[in-house]
Amino acid sequence: MCRYLSFLLLCLSSAMSHAGEHSNWTHYGGSQHGMQYSSLEQINTDNVAQLKPAWIYRTGETGQGAAQPFSFQANPILVNGRLYIATGSGIVIALAPETGAELWRHDPKLDRSKRSAERSNRGVSAWTDPLADRGATCRHRIFAPVLDSRLLALDAVTGELCRDFGREGAIYLNEDVRLRESEGVEYTVTSPPVIVGDTLISGSAIGDNSAVEVELGIVRGFDARSGALRWRWDPLPPDAGLRAGAANAWAPLAADEERNLVFIPTGSASPDFYGGERPGDNRWANSLVALRASTGEFVWGQQLVHHDVWDYDLPAQPTLVELERDGKSIPAVLQGTKTGFIFTFHRETGEPLYDIEERPVPQGAVEGEKLSPTQPFPVAPPSIVRQHAVTADNAWGLMLYDEWQCGKAFEKYRSEGIFTPPSLAGTLMLPSYGGGINWGGIAFDPEQKLAVVNANELATLVALIPREKFTAVRDSGEFPESQFSSQRGAPYGMRRQAILSPLGVPCMEPPWGTISAVDVSKGTIVWQRPLGTIEDIAPGPVPNLALGTPGMGGPIITAGGLVFTATAMDDYLRALDLNTGEELWRGRLPAGGQATPMTYYLEETGKQYVVIAAGGHPGLGTTPGDYLVAFSLPTPVIP
Repeated sequence: MCRYLSFLLLCLSSAMSHAGEHSNWTHYGGSQHGMQYSSLEQINTDNVAQLKPAWIYRTGETGQGAAQPFSFQANPILVNGRLYIATGSGIVIALAPETGAELWRHDPKLDRSKRSAERSNRGVSAWTDPLADRGATCRHRIFAPVLDSRLLALDAVTGELCRDFGREGAIYLNEDVRLRESEGVEYTVTSPPVIVGDTLISGSAIGDNSAVEVELGIVRGFDARSGALRWRWDPLPPDAGLRAGAANAWAPLAADEERNLVFIPTGSASPDFYGGERPGDNRWANSLVALRASTGEFVWGQQLVHHDVWDYDLPAQPTLVELERDGKSIPAVLQGTKTGFIFTFHRETGEPLYDIEERPVPQGAVEGEKLSPTQPFPVAPPSIVRQHAVTADNAWGLMLYDEWQCGKAFEKYRSEGIFTPPSLAGTLMLPSYGGGINWGGIAFDPEQKLAVVNANELATLVALIPREKFTAVRDSGEFPESQFSSQRGAPYGMRRQAILSPLGVPCMEPPWGTISAVDVSKGTIVWQRPLGTIEDIAPGPVPNLALGTPGMGGPIITAGGLVFTATAMDDYLRALDLNTGEELWRGRLPAGGQATPMTYYLEETGKQYVVIAAGGHPGLGTTPGDYLVAFSLPTPVIP
């Protein structure tokens, strides 16, 4: 009898744990599985039109006195009754979730005089030490990345450093990574770590465009109590014989604690747009890799771009889901890519759940380059973005003169569809180096098996510049809209830019940004909609056209049948019907919402809240700000 009761209690405890797994937002992406899903349903398709601002908090971080603007892209988490966020400069703040009142803040004192390769922070992670006494200092910890490569451990109650972690509360991720001498900061951290058991696992964000030999893109596991290094894994191991570095995992990681697995989306080897100094496929760059979380042992890997010369790194957190095949539940992992593909693999073995074909791709690279003759294409689902050649027929403008100038621009450059290599004359990329899918990732509804994803549809230019001409071209002022990178150690530098009309709008025919729902079980696109209007980016008064704009950030799904997303270059948070994509509500934000929202429920108020960081995005030029905005229904709803 006792054994039966013990078994029953264990099952009940497990059931309650799983039932609450998606009720509140305790990790980046909602859970360690990165599903960007919540089982809350108080706000639903019937009442979402009643949403109103519940509170607004301002961080005070506007980049004052800094060498460059920061980007507020945090995905807040709710742990032990407190909201936790991080600003672009790494200031960690604890808030009261019912009012947005500040409880504490920790300023890591980032050196604001230095420019860094990245300028954002997407959140923090929380961990409770099961071996610590109740009430002990740092029993509840917040792990927070800082742009200068520090990873901090803070007491979740007070915000004070946990002095027993690393060196007085910090570990320095830029150690033993082949750090370069630089006036700025090229080795950074922008994503929160993932924690499996008591192992803390982190990647890094590296300025991989600047040179051939950059920092190593290693992923490391640390003791969550002491900060001691437990293991390290290098996607480009030294015995590969490459001069290149990077292939770093800058996107958030995902974890399957039950299977002791951590899933790593890796980036491109350095430099991005020329690979003559790194021959071969460059494994395990541009790959989804599963490692044993406790030891770092390699379990399986799938390379999704061979010998990348397009900056098609894996930008999104892997999404761990359950799928049905032949009446059986299969543990799967989805990976969104800049190419617009969603790849689907068996979580334990890495076996593709849809066949992957190696298809021929355009050749004819610059001297010294040796491209891969084929690239992997999943047979399903289809790409959610266009991948065709860009010609004058694809030109678009607000006026005929605009369209004519765009057509002339397109005629000058090479374009043969996806994977057309960079060239001296200039190559048009579609999708661009910004995606397709970017760091906003995938939201997944576990009931209908729908994956919802934001994507960019923008033609961009990449041109290689011979070394002896690079400085003169960069300093000539002829290309004021271009980004330049020297790619030191390679025979070519590069420049890149979006192709805009004389009126400053994209030359590519719209939509320039979309949101799509994909039935992952069937491998089909269920619906697709343009996302965003040109209200806040048009050069003058124009009709409020829903053309779809480029954007950054991701969607979330709730059990109320809703998709919440901001992302676009107009300043709105939107709620869409999960089944149709129809817009049911939009709420005006005080700044650009280039972040991923989150949601939670409070018994104290009887309300569900939807929260988003509204800080704008310097790269997109959206409205800057320092706001965290919470929406709720005006009156409580009894469940």
